Amino acid sequence: MRTEQQVLKLSLAGVLLVSALGISFGLFSGSFAILFDGVFSLVDAVMSIVSITLAGLIAKSATNSLSRRTQYRFNMGFWHFEPIVLAVNALLMMSVATYALFQAVSALISGGREVEFGPAVLYAAVVVVLTGVIGFVESRANRKIQSALVAIDVKGWIMAGGVTSALLIAFGLGAVIDGTDAAWLMPYVDPAVLALVALVLIPIPFSTLRKSVAEISLVTPPELKARADGVAASIVDSEGFADARAYVSQQGRARTVDIVFYVPAGQPPRALEDWDAVRDLALARLDGEDPHSWITISFTTKKPPALPEQ
Repeated sequence: MRTEQQVLKLSLAGVLLVSALGISFGLFSGSFAILFDGVFSLVDAVMSIVSITLAGLIAKSATNSLSRRTQYRFNMGFWHFEPIVLAVNALLMMSVATYALFQAVSALISGGREVEFGPAVLYAAVVVVLTGVIGFVESRANRKIQSALVAIDVKGWIMAGGVTSALLIAFGLGAVIDGTDAAWLMPYVDPAVLALVALVLIPIPFSTLRKSVAEISLVTPPELKARADGVAASIVDSEGFADARAYVSQQGRARTVDIVFYVPAGQPPRALEDWDAVRDLALARLDGEDPHSWITISFTTKKPPALPEQ
């Protein structure tokens, strides 16, 4: 797996397989927990398709290989869609898990649900292996790719593996107590494990949701702001400028940095090559060669705006 799209396509194939297994085994065995697993995977598959499409657009935008019409209509790129997709994905995961929790509680109150534990155990065992393999492959590939889309996809596989592992343990216990004095508990196994799994899953995507909403809202990332301020201050000192202001934001993998240098009025004219050299210095210190960086350096003799009090 060398590219983001290749990894996401592998994940999509795995998700579709798990979804088909979950829905079919869930209907056959009568297990709402397995059916939830299949539906959860189907939602994940839809988001994987969106992620693959977005990853392709971002890659083409970074290399200027989009069609002229698309490039004209989206000349700022597609980076801003990444946190939106991540936020929607996180919200969907939390919503599906919340719905499953309500269904589980309703089933527990109404006396449980009869389940065929043999097919249920078989399903859970197969899917645990499948989720573990795909999650490991994706995680290993993302060490080099460093993609937020792949990272949340790995979280999805970890969540799916946790869900199915819990199902495997519960269904195994259900099969063991069949025919014993504890057999009256069997109808409660499926909704109980579903409720437990849903409670665990609901808060997991919250950190991704919070980060995505912050990026959509253009909340200033502290580390990037500190770095831009440091670069601006060093150039102010070396060039004898009056001051500088740095404005930064981050949306997915994209970084936007605007630095305004305030030049003392009345200085003798300088060749454009000199100003370009200052720009090149700032770009080099801010990794301006990164195709996902949008960096603007400008100069003015106007008085800098007053800094807010701490």
